[in-house]
Amino acid sequence: MKLIILDRDGVINQDSDDYIKSPDEWIPIPGSLDAIARLNHAGYSVAIASNQSGIARGYFSLETLAAMSVKMNDMLSPLGGRIDALFFCPHGPKDGCDCRKPRPGMLTDIGNRFQTSLGKVLFIGDNINDVHAAQAAGAKPVIVRTGKGEQTAATIAENNINNIPVYDDLADVVNSILEDHS
Repeated sequence: MKLIILDRDGVINQDSDDYIKSPDEWIPIPGSLDAIARLNHAGYSVAIASNQSGIARGYFSLETLAAMSVKMNDMLSPLGGRIDALFFCPHGPKDGCDCRKPRPGMLTDIGNRFQTSLGKVLFIGDNINDVHAAQAAGAKPVIVRTGKGEQTAATIAENNINNIPVYDDLADVVNSILEDHS
Protein backbone atom coordinates (compact mmCIF):
# COMPACT_ATOMS: atom_id res chain seq x y z
CA MET A 1 0.00 0.00 0.00
CA LYS A 2 1.22 3.47 -0.86
CA LEU A 3 0.38 5.70 2.11
CA ILE A 4 1.49 9.22 3.03
CA ILE A 5 0.64 10.82 6.38
CA LEU A 6 0.44 14.59 6.68
CA ASP A 7 0.21 17.01 9.55
CA ARG A 8 -2.49 19.59 8.78
CA ASP A 9 -1.72 23.07 10.15
CA GLY A 10 1.48 24.42 8.63
CA VAL A 11 1.69 21.67 6.00
CA ILE A 12 -1.65 21.77 4.17
CA ASN A 13 -2.99 25.07 5.45
CA GLN A 14 -1.63 28.25 6.97
CA ASP A 15 -0.89 27.95 10.69
CA SER A 16 -1.40 30.48 13.46
CA ASP A 17 -0.14 30.77 17.02
CA ASP A 18 -3.74 31.78 17.79
CA TYR A 19 -5.02 28.47 16.34
CA ILE A 20 -7.11 27.88 13.26
CA LYS A 21 -10.57 28.26 14.80
CA SER A 22 -13.02 28.45 11.88
CA PRO A 23 -13.45 27.47 8.25
CA ASP A 24 -12.77 31.11 7.30
CA GLU A 25 -9.36 30.88 9.00
CA TRP A 26 -8.57 27.60 7.21
CA ILE A 27 -6.54 28.84 4.23
CA PRO A 28 -4.57 26.36 2.10
CA ILE A 29 -0.87 26.91 1.53
CA PRO A 30 -0.37 27.60 -2.20
CA GLY A 31 0.21 24.32 -4.03
CA SER A 32 -0.68 22.04 -1.12
CA LEU A 33 -4.08 20.88 -2.36
CA ASP A 34 -2.73 20.23 -5.85
CA ALA A 35 0.10 18.23 -4.24
CA ILE A 36 -2.40 16.04 -2.39
CA ALA A 37 -4.38 15.49 -5.60
CA ARG A 38 -1.18 14.52 -7.41
CA LEU A 39 -0.43 11.95 -4.69
CA ASN A 40 -3.95 10.54 -5.05
CA HIS A 41 -3.58 10.37 -8.85
CA ALA A 42 -0.31 8.46 -8.38
CA GLY A 43 -2.09 5.83 -6.26
CA TYR A 44 -1.27 7.09 -2.78
CA SER A 45 -3.71 7.10 0.09
CA VAL A 46 -3.37 10.28 2.15
CA ALA A 47 -4.08 10.42 5.88
CA ILE A 48 -3.86 13.36 8.26
CA ALA A 49 -2.54 13.20 11.84
CA SER A 50 -3.18 16.51 13.58
CA ASN A 51 -3.07 17.77 17.17
CA GLN A 52 -6.18 19.89 17.69
CA SER A 53 -5.88 21.04 21.31
CA GLY A 54 -8.02 24.07 20.44
CA ILE A 55 -10.95 21.74 21.16
CA ALA A 56 -9.75 21.02 24.72
CA ARG A 57 -9.00 24.71 25.21
CA GLY A 58 -12.54 25.66 24.15
CA TYR A 59 -11.42 27.68 21.11
CA PHE A 60 -13.58 25.66 18.71
CA SER A 61 -15.89 22.64 18.72
CA LEU A 62 -15.81 19.24 17.07
CA GLU A 63 -18.47 20.57 14.69
CA THR A 64 -16.20 23.46 13.70
CA LEU A 65 -13.30 21.06 13.13
CA ALA A 66 -15.62 18.99 10.93
CA ALA A 67 -16.60 22.13 8.99
CA MET A 68 -12.91 22.89 8.37
CA SER A 69 -12.46 19.34 7.06
CA VAL A 70 -15.48 19.73 4.79
CA LYS A 71 -13.96 22.94 3.39
CA MET A 72 -10.66 21.16 2.75
CA ASN A 73 -12.37 18.24 0.99
CA ASP A 74 -14.61 20.59 -1.00
CA MET A 75 -11.48 22.39 -2.24
CA LEU A 76 -9.71 19.09 -3.03
CA SER A 77 -12.59 17.52 -4.93
CA PRO A 78 -12.41 19.66 -8.11
CA LEU A 79 -8.70 18.76 -8.30
CA GLY A 80 -9.50 15.06 -8.11
CA GLY A 81 -7.99 14.90 -4.63
CA ARG A 82 -9.17 13.49 -1.34
CA ILE A 83 -8.14 12.80 2.22
CA ASP A 84 -8.59 9.10 2.91
CA ALA A 85 -8.54 9.37 6.70
CA LEU A 86 -8.39 12.20 9.22
CA PHE A 87 -7.04 11.44 12.67
CA PHE A 88 -6.85 14.17 15.28
CA CYS A 89 -6.08 14.53 18.95
CA PRO A 90 -8.60 16.80 20.72
CA HIS A 91 -6.67 16.73 24.01
CA GLY A 92 -4.57 19.41 25.68
CA PRO A 93 -0.83 19.13 26.28
CA LYS A 94 -1.26 18.07 29.92
CA ASP A 95 -3.94 15.42 29.33
CA GLY A 96 -1.40 12.56 29.07
CA CYS A 97 -3.06 10.83 26.12
CA ASP A 98 -1.18 8.57 23.71
CA CYS A 99 -2.65 10.22 20.62
CA ARG A 100 -1.09 13.68 21.07
CA LYS A 101 2.11 14.13 19.09
CA PRO A 102 5.00 13.66 19.93
CA ARG A 103 3.51 10.36 21.12
CA PRO A 104 2.93 7.78 18.37
CA GLY A 105 -0.74 6.91 18.99
CA MET A 106 -2.29 8.64 15.98
CA LEU A 107 0.31 7.28 13.58
CA THR A 108 -0.01 3.78 15.00
CA ASP A 109 -3.79 4.00 14.63
CA ILE A 110 -3.37 5.10 10.99
CA GLY A 111 -1.07 2.14 10.31
CA ASN A 112 -3.66 -0.18 11.86
CA ARG A 113 -6.51 1.42 9.90
CA PHE A 114 -4.67 0.94 6.61
CA GLN A 115 -3.28 -2.44 7.71
CA THR A 116 0.26 -1.43 6.83
CA SER A 117 3.60 -1.20 8.55
CA LEU A 118 4.79 2.38 8.91
CA GLY A 119 8.42 1.47 8.17
CA LYS A 120 8.32 2.95 4.67
CA VAL A 121 5.58 5.53 5.26
CA LEU A 122 6.48 9.21 5.19
CA PHE A 123 5.02 11.51 7.84
CA ILE A 124 5.29 15.07 6.55
CA GLY A 125 5.17 17.75 9.22
CA ASP A 126 6.48 21.15 10.21
CA ASN A 127 7.14 20.67 13.93
CA ILE A 128 9.73 18.81 15.98
CA ASN A 129 6.82 16.93 17.61
CA ASP A 130 6.02 15.54 14.15
CA VAL A 131 9.59 14.24 13.90
CA HIS A 132 9.40 12.60 17.34
CA ALA A 133 5.97 11.05 16.62
CA ALA A 134 7.19 9.62 13.31
CA GLN A 135 10.31 8.18 14.93
CA ALA A 136 8.32 6.69 17.84
CA ALA A 137 5.86 5.06 15.42
CA GLY A 138 8.58 3.76 13.09
CA ALA A 139 7.58 6.06 10.22
CA LYS A 140 9.94 8.26 8.19
CA PRO A 141 9.82 11.94 9.22
CA VAL A 142 9.98 14.68 6.60
CA ILE A 143 9.90 18.41 7.42
CA VAL A 144 8.55 21.25 5.32
CA ARG A 145 9.65 24.86 5.86
CA THR A 146 6.07 26.17 5.85
CA GLY A 147 4.25 26.75 9.14
CA LYS A 148 6.74 26.22 11.96
CA GLY A 149 9.10 24.40 9.60
CA GLU A 150 11.85 27.04 9.39
CA GLN A 151 12.31 26.87 13.16
CA THR A 152 12.13 23.07 13.09
CA ALA A 153 14.72 22.85 10.30
CA ALA A 154 17.02 25.08 12.38
CA THR A 155 16.53 22.84 15.43
CA ILE A 156 17.34 19.75 13.35
CA ALA A 157 20.52 21.40 12.03
CA GLU A 158 21.61 22.73 15.46
CA ASN A 159 21.19 19.31 17.06
CA ASN A 160 22.85 17.43 14.18
CA ILE A 161 19.77 15.27 13.69
CA ASN A 162 20.63 13.38 10.54
CA ASN A 163 18.55 11.71 7.87
CA ILE A 164 15.50 13.97 8.15
CA PRO A 165 14.85 15.54 4.78
CA VAL A 166 13.71 19.17 4.72
CA TYR A 167 11.73 20.60 1.80
CA ASP A 168 10.35 24.05 1.02
CA ASP A 169 6.71 22.94 1.11
CA LEU A 170 4.37 20.02 0.49
CA ALA A 171 4.46 20.55 -3.28
CA ASP A 172 8.27 20.26 -3.17
CA VAL A 173 8.07 16.96 -1.24
CA VAL A 174 5.50 15.57 -3.66
CA ASN A 175 7.63 16.57 -6.64
CA SER A 176 10.51 14.59 -5.12
CA ILE A 177 8.32 11.56 -4.30
CA LEU A 178 6.81 11.39 -7.76
CA GLU A 179 10.16 11.92 -9.51
CA ASP A 180 11.72 9.12 -7.46
CA HIS A 181 8.91 6.72 -8.39
CA SER A 182 8.53 7.59 -12.07
